Amino acid sequence: MTELLIHFRESEWEYPKKGVAQKVYSFGGRQLRLVRFDDGFREEYWCQTGHVGYVLEGEMVIDFEDRLEYYKKGDGLWIEEGSGQKHCLFIPKNKFVELILFETKNQ
Repeated sequence: MTELLIHFRESEWEYPKKGVAQKVYSFGGRQLRLVRFDDGFREEYWCQTGHVGYVLEGEMVIDFEDRLEYYKKGDGLWIEEGSGQKHCLFIPKNKFVELILFETKNQ
């Protein structure tokens, strides 16, 4: 049975790579991820994973090869999976972004 209340405040932060902190709740094939990127984060490759989320705090830039999109607190994002929307995340110097992502598990 799924949890009706997810206690992110009480959850420990995980640090899967430099510049990333996250808290993850998974059930079945889906997960809810609270994630924070700082300016130490660097994409190694163009990402082709789909993302649906909401920016809680801070700001970020996503490079979609042909254009840059700027996101800030209160903005939503919807990126379809696949090479047609491959992208790289960039955090400006001395900035961060905290967002909630609604994902398929193991993205």
